[in-house]
Amino acid sequence: MRGTTKPTRTLLGLALAAGLITATSIGIAGGASADSGTTEGKTMSSTAQQPPKGARATVQVSPNPTTRRGEEVTITGNCGGGTGLKSVLGGSPEHPVLENIRILKSGPDEFEAKATLAAQIGNGVGPVFVDCGGEAGVTLLVTHV
Repeated sequence: MRGTTKPTRTLLGLALAAGLITATSIGIAGGASADSGTTEGKTMSSTAQQPPKGARATVQVSPNPTTRRGEEVTITGNCGGGTGLKSVLGGSPEHPVLENIRILKSGPDEFEAKATLAAQIGNGVGPVFVDCGGEAGVTLLVTHV
């Protein structure tokens, strides 16, 4: 990737991790089925439900959905085997959804960060990525402004 900047490479890596998580989620959802005429479902084995290595961090944003520009949100989660929270990105570097991101707790078992919604956002859905030093995670943030 000659000619790309480090933030762009990081964003591309996080986007790849988001794609892996989405593909895994679709695979997990597709693995649960119900026989016709019954209400009991069958699920896949627990090993198949584990996200791929490199995409095992979990992340939540609260409140979600959000309602106001400039509203403060809390980002929490678990690094899923990573070394600890290194960075948080909301949206993309060219179109950030989150501003003033502050990491309050960066432990590998539990992390917490605070941020405010960008003033220029509108109604929609955008990704929130976390880099946990070897593991990445993503969730969707819904805005209703």
